[in-house]
Amino acid sequence: MSQKYDNRYKEIGIKVAKYRKQKGLSQEELANEIGISYSYITQIEAPNVTKKMSLEVLFDIADVLEIDVKELL
Repeated sequence: MSQKYDNRYKEIGIKVAKYRKQKGLSQEELANEIGISYSYITQIEAPNVTKKMSLEVLFDIADVLEIDVKELL
């Protein structure tokens, strides 16, 4: 698979972690509210892992964190 956007996915993951912590949610709580696995959210947030995600998941994360999706980009 192409690694063209790996850095962007990593940056999004770092921002997800930042906003999740600001909201006072654990990774497990965020995953449960979105309807994804705990393992999936940990991979999204891991700075040394590139985890691709759908726009739907990105929108769901933004909604739960009560931020505009552009804050994650």
